[in-house]
Amino acid sequence: MMLDTERTERIIGILSDSFFPILKAGLYFTIPLTLITFVLGIILAFFIAIARLSSFKLLVAIAKFYVWIFRGTPLLVQIFILFYGLPSIGITLDPFSAAVIGFTLNKGAYSSEIIRAAILSIPKGQWEAAYSIGMTKRQAMRRIILPQAIRVSIPPLGNSFISLVKDTSLAATITVTELFQKGQQIAAATYEPLWLYIEVAFIYLLFSTVLSYLQTLLENRFERSVAK
Repeated sequence: MMLDTERTERIIGILSDSFFPILKAGLYFTIPLTLITFVLGIILAFFIAIARLSSFKLLVAIAKFYVWIFRGTPLLVQIFILFYGLPSIGITLDPFSAAVIGFTLNKGAYSSEIIRAAILSIPKGQWEAAYSIGMTKRQAMRRIILPQAIRVSIPPLGNSFISLVKDTSLAATITVTELFQKGQQIAAATYEPLWLYIEVAFIYLLFSTVLSYLQTLLENRFERSVAK
């Protein structure tokens, strides 16, 4: 019983001592990595979506090929190619840069389909109404179609953002000291992988819960603005 008590106290001590270092790694690396790659991925996704909807066949073909490649191969393999593969042809990336590029290219492919679907969901009558008052295609897209498409795409893009927070754990495989990597380091030093990984999972859950709440607030705000 004494041994059990000592072990319990040891585990509690390890978890309390490791919580803030792991949380700090999440705030300093995981969240910035997520934000940077999500913003870059959305920008890339927008241009890919527009290219998919273009009347230029070459642009359509290039966009389709890009989406096919990055949706059809594992994110982990893509990151390994960038970090471990490119040095063989003389291109060396630091871990954080490789992670940013890998996540951006991957999320750009998935998000482009979300944006494209959102644009296509807007009734053709909206285009016709815009043309009837003298708008060009670009003006119609910017003033009429995109504001509606943004509202439609917020829920799936929000889910994609939350998923990206969890996907950043793959950056640990190329030595980025993000949340999961920090948990691995402490688990290796303390020989308590079960409890450390449960703590890591809890912190991921905490992040996801906060982000889900913020997503709900954003969706409700857009709904109210549309209702007005």
